[in-house]
Amino acid sequence: MAANFFEVWGKESPETMKAFMGFTGELQNNSGLDAKTFQLVYLALQASRGAVASVMAHAGFAKAAGATREEVAGAVLTTLMYCGINGVSDCLAEALQAYDAAP
Repeated sequence: MAANFFEVWGKESPETMKAFMGFTGELQNNSGLDAKTFQLVYLALQASRGAVASVMAHAGFAKAAGATREEVAGAVLTTLMYCGINGVSDCLAEALQAYDAAP
């Protein structure tokens, strides 16, 4: 099983991880988007890259921010217009599974 990237990063270079998380937090908090919209946009961007683990994590974050299951699916499916089937085929089922499993 592959090591969790964030665990390895935090252990090997905690200063850069802290700086990165601060930077991304500032972007999220000052983007002009509400939390739900931010998560749906980010989810779509990550799906377009085929970043399954990130999509799964952010599906849960989107749910916590008030997104519906249909909105999560729509964010992933919207990437069809940009990048074709690749990201969708890699991420749609996993995004919905993560959404359903999130509290």
